[in-house]
Amino acid sequence: MSKVTFQIEGGNPVVTECNVGDNLLELARRSNVAIDAPCSGNGSCGKCKVKLLEGELESVKSRHISQEEYDAGWRLSCNSKVRSDCTVFVPDIASAYQSRMKTADLSSPDEIAIFEDCQNHLRQSGIHFVNRFRAVTVTMNEPTLDDTMPDNERLSRALEERLGVRQVRIPFCVMAKLAATLRAYDFTVCVKGELMEDSFRCMEITGPEDTAIVGCAIDIGTTTVTMVLTDLTSGKLLAKGSSGNGQIRYGADVINRIIEQSRPGGQKKLQDAVIKETLSPIIANLCRHAGVSARSILRLSVGANTTMNHLFVGVDAQSVRMEPYIPSFFSWEGLLAGDLKLPANPLAPVIIAPNIGSYVGGDITAGTLASGIWDKDEMSLFIDLGTNGELVFGNRDFLMSCACSAGPAFEGGDISSGMRATDGAVEACTIDKETMEPVLTVIGEAGQRVVGICGSGIIDLISELFRCGIINAKGLFVREGKRIRRDAHGMGRYVLAWPEESETGREVSLNEVDIDNFIRAKGAIFSAIDILLHSVDMTVDVIDKVYVAGGIGSGINMKNAVNIGMFPDVELSKFHYIGNSSLSGAYAMVVSDDAAAKTDEIAANMTYLELSTYPGYMDSFVAACFLPHTDARLFPHSVQEKETGI
Repeated sequence: MSKVTFQIEGGNPVVTECNVGDNLLELARRSNVAIDAPCSGNGSCGKCKVKLLEGELESVKSRHISQEEYDAGWRLSCNSKVRSDCTVFVPDIASAYQSRMKTADLSSPDEIAIFEDCQNHLRQSGIHFVNRFRAVTVTMNEPTLDDTMPDNERLSRALEERLGVRQVRIPFCVMAKLAATLRAYDFTVCVKGELMEDSFRCMEITGPEDTAIVGCAIDIGTTTVTMVLTDLTSGKLLAKGSSGNGQIRYGADVINRIIEQSRPGGQKKLQDAVIKETLSPIIANLCRHAGVSARSILRLSVGANTTMNHLFVGVDAQSVRMEPYIPSFFSWEGLLAGDLKLPANPLAPVIIAPNIGSYVGGDITAGTLASGIWDKDEMSLFIDLGTNGELVFGNRDFLMSCACSAGPAFEGGDISSGMRATDGAVEACTIDKETMEPVLTVIGEAGQRVVGICGSGIIDLISELFRCGIINAKGLFVREGKRIRRDAHGMGRYVLAWPEESETGREVSLNEVDIDNFIRAKGAIFSAIDILLHSVDMTVDVIDKVYVAGGIGSGINMKNAVNIGMFPDVELSKFHYIGNSSLSGAYAMVVSDDAAAKTDEIAANMTYLELSTYPGYMDSFVAACFLPHTDARLFPHSVQEKETGI
């Protein structure tokens, strides 16, 4: 046996025992030590770097670690085996994604406006923001020797009279505390529950002053989890919060997580990562902030992609990634918070926005609801950008949907200096065409040094490199200068920050392999749009509105996204950022019975297009893997800007 000490940056060390020969990354996962591993340990991303301080590791040499870094003790944890007692330094990267993730802030005026605008449009479309949950205060006569009516009957009669219902159902969890609660409050209590046509289901019994009934809307993204608590009576937002998805250490994309789930104990491990490590702490914090008890949460709604839905409920997701790509479920009726051990009223229904296909999930049906395109005459394109790319095209007459395998590039995966949108990430960039010097916008407080570059920053940088003629249509460097460096094999890279300027003491740059990876990702987005339009015999000319949603969408410079051929070359005035549409849709579903029913209707009427089997998709994808495209006629404005510099 050997003893390994994980010295976590800014945290307490974690000491664990293992066998000689154990893989270091797997050991870290078993010990609940967060090491960023977007590729889930197959050695392709180079993100799981740790520094050997003492002891011995058997490590395979990697192209991701230079000789200087190797000599300094840096290793890839996925390529390292324990050979003796050792101490390794773990950079505070993976845990930072979970605790300091930058997401859309509902407290900002812009986000409040986006959120409220969505709800107003839904009201104009005939969606009523009312639901069947009630908090009722009743007073009963106290029992005496002359009045020996049992407690449950006494409560039932009081509620029947107050609500005008014929039947009151009292489940075990309420019955168990009924006697004590009635007597603690002198038979004046608040009963919370669900009002049906002629019956009332009790869900909680409390003191008369505790009348809060709360809904919880959740967006479970592959990378980020965002949540709001809302008053079910008024619809008022009570609290909001977000963090990184605790599953991130098992891979940046859904495929790696499905593979991890298939391993012994993987199903519970992935479910615990999202429920115990992610959702439960957020709910506890929001309840504390709002001054409500978790048992006051009477309904929850979830918008998530198909894989996240499976991992959330603890159902095997293997069939999602294997032909013919059939998930275990599209929709799920009757799921309760108690089934999943969520910190809420155990009888609270958990509404899962319906999935459409293996890779178009409930986050897209909820987002489509929020976008309102289902009730418009104009032709609209809805794009949700995150770890994956999902699209919906249509209007009130039809809706077509598809998903593209853009990979993790938009979250910084497959990019040598890539990272997610947290402190130290370059989120925007411009380059002087003559000097080739950059001007960077970095996430964090004033003076924050550069750590890496996130998705929106990569879009800006590639657009600027192309506009300035520093790279060609294939993404290869064709100019030389102080910022352009080449390795021993001649591969070029553009240096954003020199080692002495960065937070980590390592160079932050973008090389030709990074650019190629990102071009493939943007090519996947555009070719998906192209095929979606082609499937209904239409072109980009018919698009009246483009709605962009998702975490990365908030930081995207739409003009630059068009310039690199990621989005279609339509008037910029047609682009609209609609925030976290999945969360907006989930909020509507938890507050409004109408919205929940409409989401089911949208899902039932949406056509799912499987791109991998669609004729001509690969040709379209290959054509889009250039800047901006092999067919320059599709991007006249981009070509004009490059030629004129305007």
